[in-house]
Amino acid sequence: MPHYDLLIIGAGSGNSIIDERHDDWNIAIVEPGDFGGTCLNRGCVPSKMFIHTADRAYMAQQNAPFGIETNFISANWREIRDRVFNRIDPITESGLNYRISLPNVTVYRSPGRFIDEKTILVGDEVITAEQIVVAAGARPSVPDIPGISEIPYLTSDEIMRVDELPAHLVIIGGGFIAVEMAHIFSALGSEVTIIHRRDRLLREMDPDISERITEIYGNRMNLLLETEVSKIVHDGTFEITLSSGDLVVCDELLVATGRRPNTDSLDTAAGNIATSSSGHIETNAYLQTSSEGVWAIGDITNPIQLKHLANADAKIVGHNLCNPDDLLPVDRSLSPSAVFGYPPIASVGLTEKQAEEQGVSFLVAVRAFADTAYGWAMEDQKSFIKVLIDPSTRLLLGVHLIGPQSPTLIQQLIQGMSLGQTVDEMARSQLYIHPALPEVIEQVLLEF
Repeated sequence: MPHYDLLIIGAGSGNSIIDERHDDWNIAIVEPGDFGGTCLNRGCVPSKMFIHTADRAYMAQQNAPFGIETNFISANWREIRDRVFNRIDPITESGLNYRISLPNVTVYRSPGRFIDEKTILVGDEVITAEQIVVAAGARPSVPDIPGISEIPYLTSDEIMRVDELPAHLVIIGGGFIAVEMAHIFSALGSEVTIIHRRDRLLREMDPDISERITEIYGNRMNLLLETEVSKIVHDGTFEITLSSGDLVVCDELLVATGRRPNTDSLDTAAGNIATSSSGHIETNAYLQTSSEGVWAIGDITNPIQLKHLANADAKIVGHNLCNPDDLLPVDRSLSPSAVFGYPPIASVGLTEKQAEEQGVSFLVAVRAFADTAYGWAMEDQKSFIKVLIDPSTRLLLGVHLIGPQSPTLIQQLIQGMSLGQTVDEMARSQLYIHPALPEVIEQVLLEF
């Protein structure tokens, strides 16, 4: 029975734990899928490469207000797709080959599951380890819709690798995957219909942001809100029966109704690893699980499934594995996020609703991008920034943006929150370049 100093289950962010500190460790990695995990192979990296292309196509259709006549003619989907994955797939392969080449690392390419504490069955082989890091991620969650198990629907795992651009793509769901994929395929020429059971897209975000993106998408594509899917059949095309009784027909169907942690496939209970009601592995502040010597990082333990948070987890555990007498805690008090639809969205901290529910006192200010000179240049009438502050400490509580460059603009405010700067310090202790878009930050802070 092989025994290791360290066993890592999952080669996404878990793969980044191994560095020169572990050169003398005997290490195993269990990864039946693609090295690099979801982000590199079927998530944030390829999707943003597609989104950059989609942005260019969409802007070609939006130039009339500037006195420019441009047309979007068509998209060569296979060329677009191959540009993305001809870049990514070699990185995946080289990552696997590099780990295999290391003399102190053994890579198992079969699925693994716990059969006892710190004991894993991989294929037909039982392996054990002194310490285990569970970094097995999450997978798409598919609702129990009548007929869905009998049809060739797609999830985010497959949609970006299809061979043809759909004529009509239907997306079930209204979260960030739905919003991003809807932008990509709509901009590149597909008719897109979103079916969502809630009253607006991105329902968990700040209500003003959620309402604005719902309004924008409602003008771009078919948006069926407060609508359930009653039945789906497939006979060459998809026939989707709605709760209203209406029928929607399409040639491609994307199910984007959330993601679930992979704890069930690992049989974590057999390893004495406690999980929450949502199926996520429970950890303490140091990312230790209920089983001594077992750690968990990333999407399998954090419901906020963001790559930068998983990477931060990996850094914490990488340190803690080597420094048992000097453990570092994970800090998720500031967990920024972005949604790369069009326009993009960025958020950090509390929303108004969360502040009210938690009984937190706050002041709020909103500023339109159109209030800045650069906003005039962009002819922007939809974008805005919304900021919440503590009236006593003058510290930022939450920031929410929708508009061009939002995921970049918010970084300045994340830094201010991390350093404990007041809104007065952020607004007045530096010069803002004029005329540039960051002036919208200066203006909203001066509102206070």
